[in-house]
Amino acid sequence: MKKILIVDDEVDIASSIQYVLRQEGFQTLLAHDGFKAMELVTGEKPDLIILDLMMPGLDGYEVCRRVRSTDQKTPILMLTARTSEIDTVVGLELGANDYITKPVRLRELVARVKANLRATPGTPVQPARTVRSGALLIDLDSRTVKIDGQIIDLTFKEFELLVALAKQPNRVFTRDQLFAQVWGSDFLGESRTVDVHIRYLREKLESDPSHPKHIMTVRGVGYRLQWD
Repeated sequence: MKKILIVDDEVDIASSIQYVLRQEGFQTLLAHDGFKAMELVTGEKPDLIILDLMMPGLDGYEVCRRVRSTDQKTPILMLTARTSEIDTVVGLELGANDYITKPVRLRELVARVKANLRATPGTPVQPARTVRSGALLIDLDSRTVKIDGQIIDLTFKEFELLVALAKQPNRVFTRDQLFAQVWGSDFLGESRTVDVHIRYLREKLESDPSHPKHIMTVRGVGYRLQWD
């Protein structure tokens, strides 16, 4: 059973993360400040650390630096309420393996925990897997989306829907095809859910959502993405 250390001074968030990870079969440890976190890192040797950046006293940046001074292998997944690129870069340069922004989407966090635990310890970091279409850049590993360098915050399903479209730009997808790819055949819903999420994507990606230039409707068929 893998042991996960959760470090966050917000007790409700930490408890929610602990609950969902236990449901997935993980053993969990909790720390609400950086000093307790370092005590548990030393004494318990967790298999992965979920680390909030902004904490009073010993913050996440310093905890990460101290852990990496003696341990280069244990995956560290940083939690941050900040979405600016510089905060992300600083965290990764200190040795974090991954990061996720608040508010935390628990299903996404579980997926990222499992992905980081599957990675072979000590193997070199591979170049990020990306999908690019014009000014749109999608990083599949960090699950970030940028337009002209500006980070766009998407929900879990919005991200999956955009990836499905962007991997094959200009291809027309039916609603049923997109629904099957993003929600899965065992999901209890209907393909009109796709329309709702397309609208959300347009609101976040298009300069004029009422007259989209990138996420296009093909009447009677479905949708396609174009990005010159």
